[in-house]
Amino acid sequence: QVQLVESGGGLVQAGGSLRLSCVTSGIIFSVNVMSWYRQAPGKQRELVATITSGGSTNYPDSVKGRFTISRDNAKNTVSLQMNNLKPEDTAVYYCNAKLNWLQYWGQGTQVSVAS
Repeated sequence: QVQLVESGGGLVQAGGSLRLSCVTSGIIFSVNVMSWYRQAPGKQRELVATITSGGSTNYPDSVKGRFTISRDNAKNTVSLQMNNLKPEDTAVYYCNAKLNWLQYWGQGTQVSVAS
C-alpha cells in the first residue's frame, strides 16, 4: 500500500518560513521523481518544485530563490523549505511521487500566509 503523508503546514505571517515534509512508504523512493504541488481555492493545481532521483531540482519563477526542495533517500522523505512566504503562497500543498506512468499523491497540508 502506497502512502505519502505530508506535514508541516500551518499559519505564518508574510515574510516567515515553513518547512513541509512528506514521508513515503510502499514505493521505491530513491528512483521516483518527487514533487510538491499546490492548489489555492478556485485555482488549478500548480507545480511548485521537483527533484529527480539524481538530485536535480526545478522551480517555477514564482518560488525560485524562496523555496528549496530536498530529499533523503535513507528516510524516504522529501522536504520543502519555504522562506519569505507571501500571501499568494496560501494553498493546500501536495506531495507527488512519479515513476514513468505511475504517480501517487498525498492528502495535502494547508499553508496559510497572513499579510
